[in-house]
Amino acid sequence: MDGIFNVNKPKGMTSHDVVNVVRRASSIRRVGHAGALDPAAEGVLLICVGKATRVVEYLMESRKTYCAEVTLGIETDTYDSEGRIVFTAPASQLNKIALDDVKDALSTMTGTIEQVPPRFSAIKRQGQPLYKLARAGIQVELQSRTVEIYRAEVLNWQPPVVRIEIECSKGTYIRSFAHDLGQQLKCGAYLSRLVRLASGRFSINDALPVSIVEDIIRRGCWESVIYPLDRALLDFGAAILGEESQRAIVSGQTWAPRERELTDEMAARIHGLCRAYSLEGEIVGLLKLDRQTRRWQPEKVFV
Repeated sequence: MDGIFNVNKPKGMTSHDVVNVVRRASSIRRVGHAGALDPAAEGVLLICVGKATRVVEYLMESRKTYCAEVTLGIETDTYDSEGRIVFTAPASQLNKIALDDVKDALSTMTGTIEQVPPRFSAIKRQGQPLYKLARAGIQVELQSRTVEIYRAEVLNWQPPVVRIEIECSKGTYIRSFAHDLGQQLKCGAYLSRLVRLASGRFSINDALPVSIVEDIIRRGCWESVIYPLDRALLDFGAAILGEESQRAIVSGQTWAPRERELTDEMAARIHGLCRAYSLEGEIVGLLKLDRQTRRWQPEKVFV
């Protein structure tokens, strides 16, 4: 069993809980997820099994799309509904906020931005997750990180709750986004619900409940719902290797296409990475271009 399950994680489960469900059902130890969701969050969680655990890094690089419900007028210490309320805005102040104010604030929060992660997060500082330090009352200076918000659109406005669809880069904390929206509107805010709608090419429309995935695996029907590992690599170009070239790649040697123009075209189009397939259509590995020698060398080998 080598591939990717598109799981619709329910609220209340941790991402590691889902990994454990798949691990127990399949009796396979090499199982991991490609981008954690908080226990309170729902939606697309990609579970990689077997050799597919080696492409997790490429899945994590992909864009994410979320549906976020943000409640205005209240701040919590965790920036979500699980935390302790630390601020409540006066009703008179909250009543002044209109939909146009929300849209104007969102327009200033798109593009390349600097975002400070929540104090209650899994980011580690000196080997300790920030949430453990926060629970212990230890104050840590948080460093901002550069993230990309490609779009943030209002889907529904029922004061004091606004529902927003957000498309963003990896490493974006939607809890921080909700908190920062409250700061922009000067009324405070927290994330009251979060659903991941898409992770790269994987959509919630095709995601399966955890119980269904578990049952399918136990009944041995998993081939009908598992995605091949090269689904994570479709943004890269592709090459088909002859038998001799395939043997060279598998043994760790370099490879060059017969036509130099093909190498140049690949280098320009795929940023130096290329999928390699056998004549039978099986993915052999992922190749990386050595720009000095103009030859491709194995980055990862899957056979």
